[in-house]
Amino acid sequence: MKPADISLLHALGAPTISPDGKHAVVAVTRPDLEADEYRGGLWLVPTDGSAEPRRLTRGPRDEEPAYSPDGAWLAFTRGGDGAKPQLYVMPTGGGEPWKVSDQPLGVSEPVWSPDSRHLAFVARVPEDGRYGEAKPDKERPRRITGFKYRLDNLGFFLDRRAHVFVVDAFAEQPSPTQITEGDFDHSGLAWSPDGALLAFVAARHDERDSTLTNDVWVSAPDGSDLRRVTATDQAVAAPRFTPDGDALCFLGAEAGPEGRHVVARNFGLWLVPLAGGAARRLTDEERFHLPTARYVPTHDGVLVTVENRGAIDLLLVPYAGTEPGVLINGPREVTAVAHAADVTVAAVAGPRTPGELVALHDGKEITLTSFGDGLDVLPIEEVTGTAPDGYPVHGWIVRPAGEGPHPVLLMIHGGPFTQYGWHVFDEAQVYASAGYAVVMGNPRGSSGYGQAHGRHIIGDVGRLSALDLLALLDAALAGGGLDASRAGVLGGSHGGFMTTWLAAHHGDRFKAAISERAVNAIDSFHGSSDIGWSFARDLYGDDPARWVEQSPLTHADQIAKPFMIIHSEHDWRCPVEQAQRLFVKLQLQGVETELLLFPGEGHELSRAGLPSHRVARFEAILDWWGRHL
Repeated sequence: MKPADISLLHALGAPTISPDGKHAVVAVTRPDLEADEYRGGLWLVPTDGSAEPRRLTRGPRDEEPAYSPDGAWLAFTRGGDGAKPQLYVMPTGGGEPWKVSDQPLGVSEPVWSPDSRHLAFVARVPEDGRYGEAKPDKERPRRITGFKYRLDNLGFFLDRRAHVFVVDAFAEQPSPTQITEGDFDHSGLAWSPDGALLAFVAARHDERDSTLTNDVWVSAPDGSDLRRVTATDQAVAAPRFTPDGDALCFLGAEAGPEGRHVVARNFGLWLVPLAGGAARRLTDEERFHLPTARYVPTHDGVLVTVENRGAIDLLLVPYAGTEPGVLINGPREVTAVAHAADVTVAAVAGPRTPGELVALHDGKEITLTSFGDGLDVLPIEEVTGTAPDGYPVHGWIVRPAGEGPHPVLLMIHGGPFTQYGWHVFDEAQVYASAGYAVVMGNPRGSSGYGQAHGRHIIGDVGRLSALDLLALLDAALAGGGLDASRAGVLGGSHGGFMTTWLAAHHGDRFKAAISERAVNAIDSFHGSSDIGWSFARDLYGDDPARWVEQSPLTHADQIAKPFMIIHSEHDWRCPVEQAQRLFVKLQLQGVETELLLFPGEGHELSRAGLPSHRVARFEAILDWWGRHL
């Protein structure tokens, strides 16, 4: 892969399945380098594999498809070309879609009522005089009284709360009705099987601005009879009614006595009865982490995706909370699932495709699509290192073509509570295609290997993570074909933190480094990041005096090798001052240092930034390694 080949990488959204189980619809999105946008349409896919997928819509960017319960209609959101996404409906038997919303900041999360007439959705409601045609720098000042006021890739949100709306999709002039009010954000919509209730997530308690806890709520479809069904002791998401309508499932993690501690905690599946009573966890807290809100309650149990050593498995969790059954596993990642009429459809990524739809019929697996056919990617191979305490460190190598020895890049993921895994990863493919062997893995601190694995580094992040990362690098080098004398290190966010740490403490191992969107100084990150007020104490410990020793910036005077820093101007997760402070310190030391600063981008530049910026970033990184390795 070359940098511009990101245009060949598609992304699958969450599929929706017709009530009779015969068809699925999925959004397929790709970067469009010419338009410098992301383009996508909806595809109709027979679930028995009897026919090729057929394109239903052509965007410019159509997403979030939802079949109506009677199977006659398809709802979806349409945006792109500078337009905010709005809600559309089209007949499944053929015909043109029509628009049923006109929200100034767009809509998301469309959900059909059981009678297939109404749609609920979420939309942000701007305060008068904001987010319109007036220039932002001429708006009145914002009055901020709590920790939560800004979010990366969104910006300020106190003056544009997310509310729930309901619309009659078949009215002559559809006019959505706002059913939630107040200074609260709402998300995670679900409609009860009998149509009497809407469920959603919101933080409406008095301490909401200083905790990470929130609740599942239910109300009548007109917003009346609002009541809380959880205990305000967890961070929760994505409520779903059970098929009998007697209970709600949700994803959640307990947040501790202060309501602020969720770092490196496995999110589990929970069940709470609507009639009242305590919520019950259905998945083992130590073993299972549910990485996404894409799960489905069925009559036989709940279909969930769980991380597992770089894979993401599809499990069926019994409502009794007993041992789950495994439906899809192996070296691949299930990213979304849908179910109807005893047919399950899943979006599955793997080492050779960014994602295909797979159907399960009576336990038999059928691959339904070939969106990734023709994509030329390099294989990935597993490698396991041994840390000084004997702990196994799991990872992968992506090798260039040819025998080598190849220059090698140690690439470190962010989080740190996330995982590298079994999928086509543009970063590894681009670097390996340019001639660099890429070593990447999941040291302790990562998710997918049990909660204790993830929590191991808390309070001593840099030192403990370095032990595992270097053990993985040593194991890769021992396998042959890699040139240890031409090694570089790079990573983003927590990976950038570790890049700076390794360059300072183990600089003899590397000829050059690239740190991206990093945490470098914990003290200022604590006050400037959108999550710093809770995250810093949760990961690095409660004693601010220890933050100095744990901050890579403290040790940057030990860095002597060429060092590139990549950051985005609108990064609110790791604000740009984190890059500036490191840049100034290295420049004053006389270290060869470059700062690559992207305008208009946030923390997600490498994954979701403008296609032109993603290509420019790759080109700069390859130029840097070309000069130094």
